Amino acid sequence: MAPNLRSIRAVPDFESFYRSEYRAVVGLAYALSGSRLAAEDIAQDAFLAAHRQWERVAFYEQPESWVRRVVSNLAVSAFRTKVREAGALARLKPREEYLPALQAEDADFWKAVRNLPNRQAQVIALHYLEDRSIAEIARVLGCSQNTVKVHLHKGRDRLARRLDERWEVRQ
Repeated sequence: MAPNLRSIRAVPDFESFYRSEYRAVVGLAYALSGSRLAAEDIAQDAFLAAHRQWERVAFYEQPESWVRRVVSNLAVSAFRTKVREAGALARLKPREEYLPALQAEDADFWKAVRNLPNRQAQVIALHYLEDRSIAEIARVLGCSQNTVKVHLHKGRDRLARRLDERWEVRQ
């Protein structure tokens, strides 16, 4: 017996499905996650799952419901992962004896160091915190001694300018 052609609905191609559902699916993911970036990632993961199984999902009565169920499950999983990570970080929080003894009066200096370009901050920290030589810093960072000297010079120069500006503002 031949199937009733009137009861067979048109199956959308994946691209059309994606375009028509993307905004709403991201909106659902945002509502569940509270983060725009997480929402976009969750939506992409759900659509990727749909694309991988499109030959089957396309024939569901409501493929858009299937994608939303995947989004809901992914959002719950992401939330559970965040909770587990937060718990692990709380248990692993650094104990005071692991931290270097930084003087309170040096707080502005180290804050300024953290605002330097990465390589300059690394060189300054290795030189002043760990009292390492140019040669040792070069070995640690995997660069030449001349490169270390350049970053040390530029870092010192920027620090001097930034700290002088702060000193002038305070007076």
